[in-house]
Amino acid sequence: MNRQAQAVLLFLVGIVVVHASATNLYLRYVKAGLRPLLLAAGAVLIVTALVTVWYEWRRAKAPQRHEHAHREPRISWLLALPVCALVLVAPPALGSYAADRTGTALQRPSGFAALPAGDPLRLSIVDYAGRAVYDRGRSLGGRRIKITGFVILDGSGGSYLTSMVLNCCAADAQPIKIGLSGQLPRILQPDTWLEVIGTYTGEQAKDPINDGVIPFINVSQSRRVPAPQDPYDS
Repeated sequence: MNRQAQAVLLFLVGIVVVHASATNLYLRYVKAGLRPLLLAAGAVLIVTALVTVWYEWRRAKAPQRHEHAHREPRISWLLALPVCALVLVAPPALGSYAADRTGTALQRPSGFAALPAGDPLRLSIVDYAGRAVYDRGRSLGGRRIKITGFVILDGSGGSYLTSMVLNCCAADAQPIKIGLSGQLPRILQPDTWLEVIGTYTGEQAKDPINDGVIPFINVSQSRRVPAPQDPYDS
């Protein structure tokens, strides 16, 4: 591939990275805090492509020595197709298929901050699960908790509210699961995003994949909600 083709591909990649970062498409791939780095990387790629074109233009203007030119294979331009596909066909966020095949990744928190006032109190799945398992629900007792996540179902009819946690990017995403008991919708479909209000219960289960502890929440209210703009926890 000649330098002009390389410059075009660099420019396209840079545009895709900037576009993904500006439109929140990047949240399908990496955690939210990496947006500034992605914008900087996209800008560097675009500048590099423009400098390459300028360099080639300068070289074309300079006196030429007699050299035998080799025609580049046109098939090399097919490398641009995957780049364009990232803009035209955005992959969905990881959901029940990945979560159902991976054990819960709940880790012991370093500590438990005092919970704010509010009824119901909104908590992330990670925060609720950590307090329910490692604090034995002491900070949750007597509080109505509101949690949002997507649904996964096991083979025995059990339902779980789940969130995928990122360390860096979607490639290292791992699920945190909360079992659902109490008043649930009659029909639950995998990947449905659900907002539930409920209270702490000491019920727990073992994840059959890795024997990780899955706490439960006793649901009193629930409703379907749209998938959030950022579908991952960190």
